Amino acid sequence: MLPWVVLDTAKIPGDGSELRLKKRGAEFSIMLGSNELMNSRLSGSEEALARLSCLRLRGRERPRILIGGLGMGFTLRAALAELGPDAQVTVAELVPAVVAWARGPMAEVFGDSLTDPRVSIFEGDVGGLIRSSRSAYDGILLDVDNGPEGLTRKANDSLYDMPGLSSARTALARGGVLAVWSSAPNRAFTQRLRKAGFGVEEVNARAHGTRRGARHTIWIATKQGGSPASQAQS
Repeated sequence: MLPWVVLDTAKIPGDGSELRLKKRGAEFSIMLGSNELMNSRLSGSEEALARLSCLRLRGRERPRILIGGLGMGFTLRAALAELGPDAQVTVAELVPAVVAWARGPMAEVFGDSLTDPRVSIFEGDVGGLIRSSRSAYDGILLDVDNGPEGLTRKANDSLYDMPGLSSARTALARGGVLAVWSSAPNRAFTQRLRKAGFGVEEVNARAHGTRRGARHTIWIATKQGGSPASQAQS
């Protein structure tokens, strides 16, 4: 078997943790310590994150989508395949090197997705975009951690706590969708979503996109009418 070769490393801004881009043959891996964050052979659940979200937004004119985390582009490419020519997709990526990897050693993996006229790349914190927005997005898709807690960056906890979910709800248009990828279920997060004023579906998706591979969890949270307090009481 071919050995893994480290192509590059990058520090996570404001955190100091180090990402490593590795390659073995045609296979790529991005690691954080001993945790593999993503692998170019395992894309099924990240693609499902986009498909499930776009399905619930079908029929909207000029849908506006915010994707948190560029990664290896699985969610982005799947969203572009589902969305029409009038869509606008913003991808927020905190680590500039990840964008450079997408345009450099992993360019073949990304294809023409980064030059698609519907796509804009924001190099910065997705949480900042969310907190500064009001009714700006029809869909917010988050795949920046291994679940609803800050694994890659402790500050990401603020995306999943009650103030963070309230900000996401404010940033969404009426009936908009907040979708969150996770490596495992989290009952407390489901309860927080409902308390924050979302209708919640939990969907299981396989890493290979079929019946094989690890089972991952995707929350599809739809912004409900009325105040979060009234939703929590209903």
